[in-house]
Amino acid sequence: MSTPAGFDELIHPATRLSVVALLAATEWADFAFVRDSLSLSDSALSKQLHTLEGAGYLAIQKEGGGRNRRTKVRLTDRGRTAFEGHVAALRAIVDSAGPAAGAARQQPHAEAGR
Repeated sequence: MSTPAGFDELIHPATRLSVVALLAATEWADFAFVRDSLSLSDSALSKQLHTLEGAGYLAIQKEGGGRNRRTKVRLTDRGRTAFEGHVAALRAIVDSAGPAAGAARQQPHAEAGR
């Protein structure tokens, strides 16, 4: 089976997919909110955010200074388009294994009992 159009290898790993899915539901999100929502360490989240930022999929904005410094992140238009394409590709994969594929898998079991 070939990979459907829109499948994005960069987004696909579970942690990055979780980050992008969370950000798709909002305009901006605080770093701490994303970290806590996904139960990630600061360093693990930072690594994923910088990978996504390098691809142009998200923007990182730092506000304030010292102890009051806050980091906010958001999906860019490119990131949102990539996420939507990836979700569509995943749906296509799942749909290709839908009821018709399920019936084909069950048929040999029915004949085994004869």
